[in-house]
Amino acid sequence: MLDEAQQVKNHQSKTYAAARSVAAPFKLAVTGTPFENRLMELWALLSITVPGLYPWPRQFTERVVRPVERGADEQALARFRARIRPFVLRRTKELVAADLPPKQEQVLDVALGARHRRIYDTHLAKARQEILGLVEDFDRNRVAIFSALTRLRQLALDPALVDPAHDRVGSAKLDLLVEHLAEIAAEGHQALVFSQFTSFLGRVRDRLAREDIGALYLDGATRDRATVIEQFRSGAAPVFLISLKAGGVGLTLTEADYVFVLDPWWNPAAEAQAVDRAHRIGQTQHVNVYRLVATDTIEEKVMELKGRKAELFARVVDGGGAMSTAIGADDIRGLFEE
Repeated sequence: MLDEAQQVKNHQSKTYAAARSVAAPFKLAVTGTPFENRLMELWALLSITVPGLYPWPRQFTERVVRPVERGADEQALARFRARIRPFVLRRTKELVAADLPPKQEQVLDVALGARHRRIYDTHLAKARQEILGLVEDFDRNRVAIFSALTRLRQLALDPALVDPAHDRVGSAKLDLLVEHLAEIAAEGHQALVFSQFTSFLGRVRDRLAREDIGALYLDGATRDRATVIEQFRSGAAPVFLISLKAGGVGLTLTEADYVFVLDPWWNPAAEAQAVDRAHRIGQTQHVNVYRLVATDTIEEKVMELKGRKAELFARVVDGGGAMSTAIGADDIRGLFEE
């Protein structure tokens, strides 16, 4: 039995090869994210659990991946769903935990300050020209493209993340977050705060310290992980700052009933897993989820892209869901449309 089976999603990895080589008459893969980025990841799980269904990755690419992902071929999709249906069982929280309190999600639009806006727009103009020039050869320029996108996403959060000279420009998103957290802490609630950027979480931590709001911190470099988690669960601080990668799986933090996602990502699976640290079996309170999105920035485009990418998972796997498919050249162009 493979738990967290998405760990073998790369069929070219040694982990996958080891799982595939295990001699067993029956194999079961258990995961909340049967594919996170592309359909080939689902093939990896099927090739372990039902090895004869699609024996070769090239065949799967030709018969499923290309027509479904690229061509939106409804007939190919219907054939694929019919073929995998006997081997896939999907159970959502609504089915297995009907008594779980509801989760309310809301997008908080954040307008950049005047100085912040000028800095962002200047960088956006340069990045648009740079990226659109690279995207014609997407595979070769992938690293450069995503590096430029990362800088833009950081700039939408706080310009000081890209240039320390902008340290005093400030971040409207940080101001709004602190305002909410001060109110939540005063009312005796606890909150999880997620970001993909540890540099931004560090600035949040410093600001909370100045505002005398207690906060704990967890990222991939945290050594005393278990101790920090237990401190939060015991109520030592009202706020838990967590990097998306470090806190996406393996945590139960039902003491929190507020969740803040500071920067959107086009893979909604990562966000969903983060939110589910609080909204899971054992939670007795309503969970309020806030996604902070900087208006008129790349963050709004990412939200739109995420919505489009989520549709494929809902079409392939019954019961809905929120996963992304691989981001490609057309998606990059879409991020820079006026």
